[in-house]
Amino acid sequence: MKAGLQVKLGQQVTLTPQLLQSIRLLQVGSLQLEQELHQLLDRNPLLEQEPEEDDPPPTSLDAAAADTAAWDELPDPMFLSGGSYSGDPDDDPTARIAAGQSSDPRQRLLETLQLQCSARELAIAAWWLDYCDDSGYLEGEPALLAAQGAEQTGLPKQELLDIRQRLLLNGEWPGMSADGPAENLLAQLHALPASAARLLAERIVGEHIDLLSKHDHPALAVALGASEAAVAEAVTLILSLQPHPVEQPPEPEPAFIVPDVIVWRGNSGWQVRLNSRNVPKLRLCTYAEQAGSHESLRGLLEEARWMLRSLGIRNDTLLKTARVLVQRQQAFLERGDEAIAPLTLKEVAEEIGVHESTVSRITNGKYMQTPRGTLELKQLFAVRLDGAEVSGAAIKAMVRRLIEDEPSQTPLADEVIATLLARQGIRVARRTVAKYREQLGIAPARQRRGASSAAVKGRQVG
Repeated sequence: MKAGLQVKLGQQVTLTPQLLQSIRLLQVGSLQLEQELHQLLDRNPLLEQEPEEDDPPPTSLDAAAADTAAWDELPDPMFLSGGSYSGDPDDDPTARIAAGQSSDPRQRLLETLQLQCSARELAIAAWWLDYCDDSGYLEGEPALLAAQGAEQTGLPKQELLDIRQRLLLNGEWPGMSADGPAENLLAQLHALPASAARLLAERIVGEHIDLLSKHDHPALAVALGASEAAVAEAVTLILSLQPHPVEQPPEPEPAFIVPDVIVWRGNSGWQVRLNSRNVPKLRLCTYAEQAGSHESLRGLLEEARWMLRSLGIRNDTLLKTARVLVQRQQAFLERGDEAIAPLTLKEVAEEIGVHESTVSRITNGKYMQTPRGTLELKQLFAVRLDGAEVSGAAIKAMVRRLIEDEPSQTPLADEVIATLLARQGIRVARRTVAKYREQLGIAPARQRRGASSAAVKGRQVG
């Protein structure tokens, strides 16, 4: 046998543990974060808790401010950053991440795929999941996204599409990365055992979903050349599927809420700080660097550093987001619901320099203690109503106030409310007023008049 040398040029990819860890920490609120940090202190001897201070220093870190905190802004897989990986291709760095159940299904799916995919495939899967919304649907057309990904990464477009197909037919969440309801339902049907009902259901979803949406079983039977009984069985099978790739179980309401952010009005204006009273502050032990020179403790030192940096990114992002929300919604904090301004995730994301998905994650399930009460951060976002300069939430509050102040004997009809709003410069249609009134659980004017008359007669009889 003749010995020889052969040079090969190739790319290896790695999914950074900082990415996975930082995404997970963006999700958690104060109570869960407190529990996780106490568990980490018990598990990692190279971390210790800082002594409590009466006046906690600002949590915005210069080092963290230099980083970005979104899924797509965190350190990229190597193929996205243009770098190369020279280590052992069989060494999966994600295996060194401390175990923990994430509230983000995309993160949990990545952890599952670690056992099934190479590092290259896992990084491509992470890229696709970044373009999925919280329900698991793609936020774009697959072919266009694949072309964009191929241009960014230098990888073949077909390879990107193949990995999406694996996500789509994944056993844990079939339909993940689907481009719409039909593809989601077909992926879920594919995961079921083969049967005549399944084959007919696949034809209904793939060819006649318009008739399915109309519940027109006779027309489906004619179009498919099948009996109405067979169609009914197939439709029942379809209705048993999940409407979205990811169906999160409803979380139980907490017995009490610990605010993540404290807001108050001082002499110099509105002030914002993180609530760190219940969350332990961590730091490296004094002997951590020396201990890290030992092979057996090196992994613990890396874990400790990653956690401290991820916490810095999380806290910095939360504080920046809260400050923008308070700045944009000062009128709401001072005057109430009618003064809430139109504000979107995209506007906040652009102001703090992150992706809007980051703002969505950092505000989800987080609470702010204000002079107006403890509010969920999501409440400070409001959609602008078409043709109006105020938000829909503000108009809804105005509708409530007008109805609360109406004369008891002559309740205001929806048309009258729309006219009164127009006099204030807010032009909305009668049907919009009716929609908001129904959302507020308020009956139409004729029913309110009847209820008022009945109450008056009751008082006269009494």
